[in-house]
Amino acid sequence: MTTPAGRARPRSRRQRVLRAAVTVGVVLALLAASPFALRAMQHQLVYHPTRSPLPAAEQVLPGAEDLELTTDDGLRLVSWFVPPSPAASARDEAVLLAHGNGGNLAGRARLAAELADRGFAVLLVGYRGYAGNPGTPAQDGLVLDALAGQRALESRGFPAARTIYLGESIGTGVVVGLAAQVPPAGLVLRSPFTSLADVAGSVVPLPGPVLRFILDRNEYPLAEQVAASDVPVTVLSGTADEVVPHAQSQAVAQAATHLVEHVVLDGARHNDGVWLGPVVADAVERLADAVIRPRAGAGSP
Repeated sequence: MTTPAGRARPRSRRQRVLRAAVTVGVVLALLAASPFALRAMQHQLVYHPTRSPLPAAEQVLPGAEDLELTTDDGLRLVSWFVPPSPAASARDEAVLLAHGNGGNLAGRARLAAELADRGFAVLLVGYRGYAGNPGTPAQDGLVLDALAGQRALESRGFPAARTIYLGESIGTGVVVGLAAQVPPAGLVLRSPFTSLADVAGSVVPLPGPVLRFILDRNEYPLAEQVAASDVPVTVLSGTADEVVPHAQSQAVAQAATHLVEHVVLDGARHNDGVWLGPVVADAVERLADAVIRPRAGAGSP
């Protein structure tokens, strides 16, 4: 399916492009030094959090609440829980949302509202090192953060069997890693990549083994994990994605053993506003209708 892309706010795009250009410049400058230098600063290269504390969830999303997650390694992380909109027909399903490597939960409020309007309960996972949360982001740690979110949903009556994991960009690696431990009803992967080293290799002229050495704590072997899973998957990708090459998202879709849908947005870039609206929420709803409701109708829990 091909859908026209939306437009992001010009100022935000310029800021992202400038930040990306600076990051690439720093990487290229360090190439002459040593891969060890890049390895030491991999977290700064991969993650770009907004560190200032979040406003109260209710101030951004009426009816939402702040929710503290406690991770297995002892961190307490502020996250947001968004109940179904009062005007919607509440569903028995929830969505666990893992965002990308930039910003914080407030930037995903519009998408959370779209999902709540369709009757879903939504948990926006607050990452370590983001928005005043303690800790330093890394692959294993973010998966622990998402695992704490899954437990919180289960305590509210939404077990994994009635939960869709939704990841965007680096969050796709987070939810696929979570799914390897606690399989959900389905996965929605927006702008997924085959591995983080493959993304880096599309920008930085270094051999794959060197990039894997540099990114030793942030490998995100997404295509490999998707291929090893039988969880139903929906992939969404844009043909003009300037961060994650579209071919990598296509490869993830091809690797999925149970691909339900691959939604391709012609001309969409990585951070276009279209990714926060109905296109993604509708895809989540279609997946839930396809894999949860038929099973529930057959008497499964």
